[in-house]
Amino acid sequence: MTVPVAPGRWPFLGHTPALLRRRFVFTDALHEHGEIVKIYLGPSPTYFVTSPRLTHEVLVTSGPKFRKGAMFDKFRPFVGNGLVLSNGDFHLRQRRLMQPAFHRDRLAGYVETMRRAAADLADSWQPGDVRMLDEDLQGLAVTIVGEALFSTELGKAAIAEARRSIYLIIQQGMIRALSPKFVEKLPIPGNRRFDEAITRMQAIVLEVIREWRTEGVDRGDLLSMLLLGGMTDEQARDEVLTLLTAGIETTALALAWTFHELGRHPEVEERVHAELDEVLDGRPVTGADLFRLAYVRQVVDEVLRQYPLWMLMRRTLTEVDLGDTRLPEGAEVIVSPHALHHDAASFEAPEKFDPDRWSPDRAKQPPKGAFVPFGAGSRQCIGNVFAQNEIVITVATVAARWRLVPVSDRPVRVKFTSAAYPESLPMTAVRR
Repeated sequence: MTVPVAPGRWPFLGHTPALLRRRFVFTDALHEHGEIVKIYLGPSPTYFVTSPRLTHEVLVTSGPKFRKGAMFDKFRPFVGNGLVLSNGDFHLRQRRLMQPAFHRDRLAGYVETMRRAAADLADSWQPGDVRMLDEDLQGLAVTIVGEALFSTELGKAAIAEARRSIYLIIQQGMIRALSPKFVEKLPIPGNRRFDEAITRMQAIVLEVIREWRTEGVDRGDLLSMLLLGGMTDEQARDEVLTLLTAGIETTALALAWTFHELGRHPEVEERVHAELDEVLDGRPVTGADLFRLAYVRQVVDEVLRQYPLWMLMRRTLTEVDLGDTRLPEGAEVIVSPHALHHDAASFEAPEKFDPDRWSPDRAKQPPKGAFVPFGAGSRQCIGNVFAQNEIVITVATVAARWRLVPVSDRPVRVKFTSAAYPESLPMTAVRR
């Protein structure tokens, strides 16, 4: 049944105290009105899908009947027609060209890059340092994706520019995507900084691509795979910008929230340390260890459940029968991973941080569509395994050396954009 609901105050730019109100109250409560809820964002209706069953249908079973929705259209002029934003046959061609870059053998080659970058970060700390951990991990995520993309001296300049600009692009871009079109024309500082950052990033990426063209050598990096696969300069530029934006935010946030939750739950932290001591026995983590670190992976899955994206948008390409509702052609559809991951029908005590819900002896697989931290179907994030490996390797490398202790007089606050960001995350480094 479709129930019209007028939206209240949308929370994506609000601030709420962490641990007191994690849930997006409005969107997480929509399931009480049915599996499909019609809401109005301005004058146009949008169909909010609330159940795992219909989420799986939108993302997987009937995926070809949908394309990316209005929010993604607003990003396209700025970051191009990369894999996250493209549609139809072009998207399928681009995905096939990019898939070899994320093959198992290539992913194994990135493990040492991830471990070394995480070790360099951990080595830079001193006992008693109060680290702004969110900033440290944002920089780490940029370094890892950047080094996987670029392996030249000019690539180092691109990584430096990404450190300067990419988070401004992500956050200001989300504000633009969720604002009326006239807002992007306003002569305000946020717009100016966003436009300048996009221009700088596009220029440096094209410069790296042109340098590669003069040599045409497979350097073993992601950019080589894209260009050897036959992409034009413009296609490669768009895909690089997509990988930088989509490949950094989710990973950096998951890492930040992982150390936050370990700091809040000493019993979980102790089990993580015990597993690291047993599996690694003081040596650096390797690719062969990834599946031996079973409890660390449970912790990561629980973080991805607790702190996912707020929403995914789709648009119908034709009339679609979804459940008991016929959606018209061109209908905007929203799926909220956050709402799905906090639904008590799929997850017992969903507000509780409980890595053991993913343990083999206890885990009851959630229904299809209930756990979608990286999307699903043909539009599932192509770098999902890369990101999960990066998180596990970083946790293993850092937690083998350090405990990160919350600063008691500086409560963590959350700001909402496309996902839940810590407004700041101060933690004290304590040598194990």
